[in-house]
Order: sequence, then structure tokens, then C-alpha cells
Amino acid sequence: MDAPLPHDGRTVGEVVMRTPWLTASYVKDPERSAELWRSGWLHSGDVGFIGPDGYLQITDRIKDVIKSGGEWISSLDLENLISQHPAVLEAAVVGHEDADGLTKPRAFVVRAPGADVEVAALQAFVKARLAPFKYPRWIEFVDELPKTATGKIQRFKLRGR
Repeated sequence: MDAPLPHDGRTVGEVVMRTPWLTASYVKDPERSAELWRSGWLHSGDVGFIGPDGYLQITDRIKDVIKSGGEWISSLDLENLISQHPAVLEAAVVGHEDADGLTKPRAFVVRAPGADVEVAALQAFVKARLAPFKYPRWIEFVDELPKTATGKIQRFKLRGR
């Protein structure tokens, strides 16, 4: 673990590793290879922590963690919470800059079939369960989330909206 960051009261950081069977570099891409390998360690780009059971738990991707006013917000934690609402099928959260230049969470939500929920009700659901700075200031209902062929959410497409 590298670079401890506060995260819901747990010590977290970037997951780094070093073993003989890891990739040595990106093919024909020395700049990305230099970003990947630093000081003899492979930097995964994942954020995680060692739980009380001794197992590594991945909590997010570094590029998906939202830094809002000096506080760190896990997009995955927020997505999981939003998805607990019975009217939500799935959710994705990205950082979005507000009018003051501060980054705040922005949620894209797919409603469950036949469900009806309004933005204010969903925000109230989240606010009741989290610190005030973590709730999404913007919630946009969408028919589907952009995904890769393997089902991974394409957050870069959501950030560009």
C-alpha cells in the first residue's frame, strides 16, 4: 500500500506490487510503462485497504475517487449506496465541477423496471446515510449506462456529458 489517504475511517492507498510474473512494460509505450513501474513497483491504479481478516479489499480506482473540498469520496461506495434504493437498478458516479470550480459527485441512475423515484427523494435517501459533502449534487436518470463489451461502465463517457 502506498500514500495513505483517509477513507471512511480506514487507511487506504494505491495498491502496488512486485512479483516476477507481472508485465514488464506496455508494448511500444515507454511513457505509460514509466507511469506503471516506479521505484521497482507496479502501480495498479487501484485504491484499497487490508481488512481485519488480512485480505486486500479494492475500494475504487484512483482516477475514479472524487476529491471534493479536501475530502475524498469513493465513487464505488456512493454507487453501492444509491443502488440500495429499491427504485434503482444501477448507478454510476463521477466527479463534476460546479460553478465555483469545486468537484462534487454527479450520479447517473438507471431506474428499476416499473419504479418511479424523483431526484430529491434519491438525494434525501443518500443524505440520510452519508456525510453531507458526499451526496451527489446532480442526479441524472438515464435509460442505460455506457458499458464496454465486458460490462464495465465507461466513466469517461459520463464525465464528458
